[in-house]
Amino acid sequence: MKMTDLFTKTSKTVPGDETARNAQLLIQAGFIHKEMAGVYAYLPLGLRVLENIKTIVREEMDAIGGQEVMMTALQPRELWEKTNRWDDAVVDNWFKTKLKNGTELGVGLSHEEPLVNALGGYVNSYKDLPVLVYQIQTKFRNELRAQAGLLRGREFIMKDMYSFARTQAEHEELYERVAAAYSRVYDRLGIGDVTYRTAADGGYFTTRFSDEYQTLSDIGEDTIYVDEAKKLAINKEVYTDENLQKLGLNKADLVEKRSVEVGNIFPLETKYTDALDVYYVDEAGERHSIIMGCYGIGVSRLVGMLAEHFSDERGLVWPENVAPFRVYLATIGVSDAVVKQAEELHSLLTEKNVSVLYDNRDVRAGEKFADADLMGMPHRIVISDKTVAAGVYEYKHRMSTESQQLSQGDVMKLLGV
Repeated sequence: MKMTDLFTKTSKTVPGDETARNAQLLIQAGFIHKEMAGVYAYLPLGLRVLENIKTIVREEMDAIGGQEVMMTALQPRELWEKTNRWDDAVVDNWFKTKLKNGTELGVGLSHEEPLVNALGGYVNSYKDLPVLVYQIQTKFRNELRAQAGLLRGREFIMKDMYSFARTQAEHEELYERVAAAYSRVYDRLGIGDVTYRTAADGGYFTTRFSDEYQTLSDIGEDTIYVDEAKKLAINKEVYTDENLQKLGLNKADLVEKRSVEVGNIFPLETKYTDALDVYYVDEAGERHSIIMGCYGIGVSRLVGMLAEHFSDERGLVWPENVAPFRVYLATIGVSDAVVKQAEELHSLLTEKNVSVLYDNRDVRAGEKFADADLMGMPHRIVISDKTVAAGVYEYKHRMSTESQQLSQGDVMKLLGV
């Protein structure tokens, strides 16, 4: 990608209608465009970040046996009435619409009912279970107050997975399998060291705990109590002596922290499968309930969380695994020798599958460097008449304050190619 081909531009102006730093930075850097409160469009650079996060999530869900599907956004009223979740008094953040004939439809905010309904046509025998099904899809929730940029939206991208098991023991094995995969996701995103599995309220689904994944952050809406040695936490909403005892946590070992929820997993018991009349038949021909679990990761929320967590006074500082490009390559000057060497390096890196944003604009060096810092690619390589004459490249990591003079071989080695 060449900067002269990129239709988006950076901006020095902080958007006046945004208070969240993640949205301010992402808009200034040209990664997203705000359509309205809680609704953002992903521009080329932002979409690359989003897709990189999706890839990590998808790889980890596939690795534990997940099967990916894509459910519909439009959902029939009668399906949700079977589980008593159509009424606004029960679920108050629906977006609803009507067909020309007056038939009421919901716009997808969750997919327990549609998934169970679809699986009912295929899962009948004990031999058909267990099953792990997931999707990565746009969700719509009619939030009263959309705020905090990408951290709380009315339209957002979510990975939702559902497990279907024959027994409680089988369900718990699947549940822990997903929990381990979640930890790997956050490790790969670079936030594993500040993200805690957190016991939380199971809600009306279950009398058991649910599990949230909470990333420590000063902007967080949640209060959690962290046992740093055990890498576990408990949400303030269930912080009681009785629950601490159940979890094996000692109050003296806990530290109060602010955090942002970046994922959740929780037991659904047999609420949805029973309501939608989906059962399995065992070896003896007897019918049994199917036990469900639900597992969510807010993919677009993670874009905002990473922008908050990996940033400084100059702009974004993307981790390698999610950066839109690994390398920001800039020319200083427009001499034939500079352009020739830059294009040769660009071609070489591209051949080695190293993603490069090539800043070939004819603008001042200071403007290029400011944009590089704002956009936050991990590696910056600069080519000028001075570096061409010396037979080196000027290299700087986004987290470093000093640049280095490196040979082409050193650059390749540093990039691992």
